[in-house]
Amino acid sequence: MARAGVTVDRLTRAAAELADEVGFDNLTVAAVARRFGVKEASLYSHIKNVHDLKTRVALLALVELADEVAAAVAGRAGKDALVAFASAYRDYAKRHPGRYTAARMKLDLETALTSAAGRHAELTRAILRGYELPEPDQTDAVRMLGSVFHGYVSLETAGAFQHSPRDVEASWERTLDALDAALRNWPQA
Repeated sequence: MARAGVTVDRLTRAAAELADEVGFDNLTVAAVARRFGVKEASLYSHIKNVHDLKTRVALLALVELADEVAAAVAGRAGKDALVAFASAYRDYAKRHPGRYTAARMKLDLETALTSAAGRHAELTRAILRGYELPEPDQTDAVRMLGSVFHGYVSLETAGAFQHSPRDVEASWERTLDALDAALRNWPQA
């Protein structure tokens, strides 16, 4: 029987908070159970195993990130949309490092297809409409933007930019300027 007050949603949210604190890779069912003040075994009436718990955190993170990006880009176009998208993405990753890592978790095909992952690609394609890129260039641009955003955020949060006196914000702005220029001047096939 399920313990009163413990639900899948509450477990997922508690696990997401814990992932932000200790790192997604360090997330365990035992740690979540301690947070609820219950025995680990009692959580298995709500989740299958740690993989199931981590998948739920990944799905939550994908929805949260898509919602934040959608709100940021609403009513914007061109470079303004690009900057809003990138900044929302970066801000989420910095505020929620464990969830951000979770959002990068490899999901099985069925789970991925029903997740908010598709919204991320559609949001990226929405900002690219302002640059009028045809296919397959649009797909290439989606991959480029995802790679640059993820790479920058990952390096920044790992402390890789601390060795340089150049302001991280200034580099971020120049990176977005460069992306905008690349999108406006996309090379012909």
